[in-house]
Amino acid sequence: YNPVFVGFLPTRTANSSWRDIKTIGNYALIVSEASDHGMQVFDLNKLLNAQAGSTFSEDAHYGNFKNAHNIFVNEDTEYAYAVGTNTCNGGLHIIQMNDPLNPVSAGCYSSDGYTHDVQCVLYNGPDSSYIGREICFASNEDTITIIDVTNKNEIVQLAKKSYSGDRYTHQGWLTEDHTHFLFNDELDEYRGVTSKTRTHVFKVTDLIDPVYAGYHDGRTTAIDHNLYVHGDYVYQANYRAGLNVLKIANIDSLQFEEVGYFDIYPTSDASNFNGAWSNYPYFPSGKVVVSGIEQGLFVLRVGNLEPTSAPVEPTSAPVEP
Repeated sequence: YNPVFVGFLPTRTANSSWRDIKTIGNYALIVSEASDHGMQVFDLNKLLNAQAGSTFSEDAHYGNFKNAHNIFVNEDTEYAYAVGTNTCNGGLHIIQMNDPLNPVSAGCYSSDGYTHDVQCVLYNGPDSSYIGREICFASNEDTITIIDVTNKNEIVQLAKKSYSGDRYTHQGWLTEDHTHFLFNDELDEYRGVTSKTRTHVFKVTDLIDPVYAGYHDGRTTAIDHNLYVHGDYVYQANYRAGLNVLKIANIDSLQFEEVGYFDIYPTSDASNFNGAWSNYPYFPSGKVVVSGIEQGLFVLRVGNLEPTSAPVEPTSAPVEP
């Protein structure tokens, strides 16, 4: 695969190492920790006929916050959630995006302080009281905080839970049946709480009373950073270990199997902040992209991820009568 560099969209203000992009329809939403950056809106249709090396301009701008660490888009409800901003005490800054060229401020959740990352879904799990409601699962530095944001004017915190050995609750993702929330702690490897890459699990079958189920320790000593669940697989960008793919063998007993990896920093798996930053495993083609801090973009073809079974003993030939 040979990705082609089409062009770039200049920052709204200054350069920053922290910048995040999510999409809604044909539009990209871009936030940054750069001062006074706000949110840029860019029409991705421009890329279809652009000349290589083009310099683009934003198509709209949202300025109700100055800076943000991250942004999440719930395409089912057409709301965006900027987190780690200079507003809402660093919590959820909610933007209505049904008209992407005219973003509208829709709400604010500040009661639990700074949110580093979040996933918001139309809930379809086992807790029948909340089916069909918009529920956010926030990684809030030392807790997983669950929030009902269905009514943007009356946001309700459902639960706030920590776990033993927390150092920096960073990011996570729900299983597709909405029964468990898998997440990473960015500093537990770095600060020696664990010697192996640790994936944490909350059981969230009861949204008001989630239960910390435990953890899975991986093969390497690398720090984990961003993970995503697709089907029965967890795709992890684990800094120096690169991309690690785990199969969820039995979530209730915390059984995971590493079924593949692609190491973009092959000289070391040490717990330092180099290598894989994030990944995206949701292309219809099945390809996975991985971004490396120093390395750039990788486009990966993922083969059969099922663990190889032991060969079956051959049947003996029939005996001649």
